[in-house]
Amino acid sequence: MTVKVGEVKPESGLQLRSLVKGNGELELSLVDVPVPEPAPDEVLIRIEATPLNPSDLGLLFGAADMSTARQSGTAARPVVTATIPEGLMKAMAARVDVSMPVGNEGAGTVLAAGASPEAQALLGTLVAVFGGAMYSQYRCVKAAQCLPLPPGTTAAEGASCFVNPLTALGMVETMRREGHAALVHTAAASNLGQMLNRLCREDGIGLVNVVRNDQQAQILREQGAQHVCNSSAPTFMRDLTDVMAATGATLAFDAVGGGALAGQLLSCMEAALARSASGYERYGSSTHKQVYIYGMLDTSPTVLKRNFGAAWGIGGWLLPLFLQKVGHEAAQRLQQRVAAGLKTTFASHYTGEISLAGALHLDAIAAYGRRATGEKYLINPALDA
Repeated sequence: MTVKVGEVKPESGLQLRSLVKGNGELELSLVDVPVPEPAPDEVLIRIEATPLNPSDLGLLFGAADMSTARQSGTAARPVVTATIPEGLMKAMAARVDVSMPVGNEGAGTVLAAGASPEAQALLGTLVAVFGGAMYSQYRCVKAAQCLPLPPGTTAAEGASCFVNPLTALGMVETMRREGHAALVHTAAASNLGQMLNRLCREDGIGLVNVVRNDQQAQILREQGAQHVCNSSAPTFMRDLTDVMAATGATLAFDAVGGGALAGQLLSCMEAALARSASGYERYGSSTHKQVYIYGMLDTSPTVLKRNFGAAWGIGGWLLPLFLQKVGHEAAQRLQQRVAAGLKTTFASHYTGEISLAGALHLDAIAAYGRRATGEKYLINPALDA
């Protein structure tokens, strides 16, 4: 192992943990964990920025009712407890009494490296990584998991270069591989949605943006979005059918999940296709219509009103499974495009920066736990030093 000149390898570091207890209680805390020696093909990273993504909050909070959250401990070592409703404990069975690290992605400086040439080449480099357990001061990962950031890039700029950018690229790649001409995205004013809008404009792809109110619609229109539909408008179904007919969209990615929206997307696709049909089709259009549910902003049941013919499908879509499906070479190609566009197409904007300890203060939990449109928070574990 080689340590970067001027740095001393730490013996331990703080890590944020989420624990579901058998008594129906969630506990969030900071623990000291040993900092390992990197294996020959590994590097040790000092984490300097890691985002609070919706997927991270799912693991962080589990099924707990965060309105019951209580804080104890000290300002530097807070402990948060919250109640998990009895009816939801069954879903948490595999997590009971298992202290789980949190954080999908982040960025930081490589402090130490194993003996392999690949690891040694990263020593002293600012890298981004998608490796789990990133809400930590230090993280040891395989050198192959690291993406060296371009010169002039900050840790904050590189911290979110996996989940949202690769999801946006994955949606477009799925569209192309499955033979669709355009796509639909719901909850489209989110950080991811704004990124997807920039990507589709750059690539000349028809994109239908579905939002919940006029304020969100205005955000996207100011960023050049051509097709925006407000799901709360009385004319929503007609508006959605019109833009689907204009774009030819037969593929949708739904972040909402529950309620009637997924079925409405299919219904409007079918209605749009019917406008160009040459005659009556007993089983509806033969063109396949597909909705992928990739989020669960609405946890209620998904409701389908079967008025969209027989050529349709609904399924789940998850970034790690997509990357596994397309293979290493394709994933590397997508990552290189992200690295080239970190300050433009794939730029992320943050509402605030907090420490690991700060992330366990109730006011911070109330802020980032809202998952509000356009709000994204960043943890900087270096602030806990």
